[in-house]
Order: sequence, then structure tokens, then C-alpha cells
Amino acid sequence: MMSAPLAVVLAAGKSTRMKSDTPKVLHRICGRLMIEYVLDATRAAGAEKIVVVVGHKAAQVREALSGHEDVVFAEQTEQNGTGHAVMMCENELSGHDGSLLVLAGDTPLLEGTSLKALLDHQRETSAGSVIGTADTHNNEGLGRIVRDSKGEFDCIREHKDASEQELLITEINTGCYAFSTPLLLESLRQLRPNNAQSEYYLTDCPRILMDAGHHVAASCSLTIQEAIGVNNRVQLAEVREHIQQAILNDHMRNGVTIEDPRQTTIDYGVRIGMDTVIRPGAVIDSGASIGTHCHIGPHVHLVDRQLIPDSSTVS
Repeated sequence: MMSAPLAVVLAAGKSTRMKSDTPKVLHRICGRLMIEYVLDATRAAGAEKIVVVVGHKAAQVREALSGHEDVVFAEQTEQNGTGHAVMMCENELSGHDGSLLVLAGDTPLLEGTSLKALLDHQRETSAGSVIGTADTHNNEGLGRIVRDSKGEFDCIREHKDASEQELLITEINTGCYAFSTPLLLESLRQLRPNNAQSEYYLTDCPRILMDAGHHVAASCSLTIQEAIGVNNRVQLAEVREHIQQAILNDHMRNGVTIEDPRQTTIDYGVRIGMDTVIRPGAVIDSGASIGTHCHIGPHVHLVDRQLIPDSSTVS
């Protein structure tokens, strides 16, 4: 039996565009750390251990994630590229003969079902690597997936290097990968910083594997929404909108009336009983719990650990 999948989550960057003293992956979205959404997606895909690569303010990230028993850490003390970041995980990955997800810690909209599809594709085809892709006409600045005449993966072409014909390609690289762990480690040892930034790029690994005769595939398993990475506060707000709507939808499907979802804020992890009515402007923090048949008035703010019994009215 092959080992259960592992995951590597990249969280070492300085994220200067966020203009913040807080490491990017520790920014909160709907009451929860950004990176925790990524961790949940990897678990839903079947990963039994998650290696988080830390770097910038490493101690702060380690402390914030210390309660996650399936998380271990690897440290990248110098920012030498994505390939270098995964190299730092070798001690945690060595000896593992199964599949491996490599993801970014700033992509909180990832879905476990999409990541599982990547892993399934990698296992079923015995691929050295499967590149997770998405289809979008909004492809400005994104790496294109170039396929050969048979429709098989040929290469990733960065936007700045693409020909006029390649710029028309709508299949883009999402930055999510499934690898055979032993083959990934083998390809990492052959990486060279042959680029203007003198960095080790993870995107070079698929080509190294192909040149060695291994099968490499591209799987359009993700949506462009899932691929949204948070690099600034505008994207943080964009991602929060998606997550907030999903939280509100779940409550409404479970029998809660939310009179105006556009004017209601409910954090991740809030419990609300059926037949409760939430009026516009309510703000309900993570950890609050509301019973059944309650009425939460307009502009009410419920804080962490606040318990509202059944049939209560809060105004």
C-alpha cells in the first residue's frame, strides 16, 4: 500500500504588498486565519501530514498554528524561490513514497474536492507531476498551459515570455501541484537558479521530470476563483466576500433567516439554531452561539463565546 498523501504549504514570504507587520497568512478572514482555510482543504483532500514552510516572522507563524497536531514546520531562512522553499522540506518528505500536494498559504478559496481530483489524477496516471490548472479569459499576467497537438501538457509559459498565439490560451497555472514525492525530491536536486532572479523555481520541476522520461500532466481541476491569491488588501476583501457568502448560505440552508445578507457579518464557526431571524447590520463574531427561534435585532454585535439561549430576542 502506498503512503497516504502529504502536503506542503508555502508560507515563508514577506508579502510586502500587504503593507502590514502581520505575516500575510495570519491575516484573518471571517474570524479565522487565512492559512487555516488552506489547511482544511488539504485535509479534505486526504493529506495526513502538512508541512508548512515558514520564513518571515517564522516564530509568529509557528505559534499561531501550534494547535494543529498534523502540522509540522520547515524553515526557509533565505527567500530563494518556491523550489528552494520545498527543498527545505526534504527531511519531512524523505522516505515518503506517496503523493504530495504543494500549495500556497495565501489561497484560502481552495476546495478539498479540487485538490483530491489532482491527487487522484496523479495516482491513476502514475504521473511524476500533475499541474492544477483553471480556465479563464481573465488571464492577464498569468502563466499559460501550453499543450501539444495531442492535447498533452508541453510546458508552462509565463505571460512575459508568451507569443501572440500563446497569449490567447485561457488555461492557466494555478500554482497548485500534485507530485510523486520521490520524483519531486529527485527533480529538486537538479534545480538550478538559471533565471534573472537567481532563484530556484518549482515550475522548473515538471520539465526536469519530463526530460527524465516521466509523465507530467496538467489537470483543469480548479476554478479561477480557487486560484485567487491574496497579495494585497484589495484581494483580501475579494476573498472575504466569497467566504462570507458561503458562510451565510450555509446558515440559510440550515433554516436561519438572514433578512439582508449584504448587510450581515457572520464569522466562521458561529452556531445558529433553526428558525432564528438575523436582522440587517448584525455582526456575529467567531465563537458566538445562538439557539433556535431567536430574534437578533438590527446592528447587534455578538462577541466571541457569547451564548444566546433558545427563543431569545437581542436588540
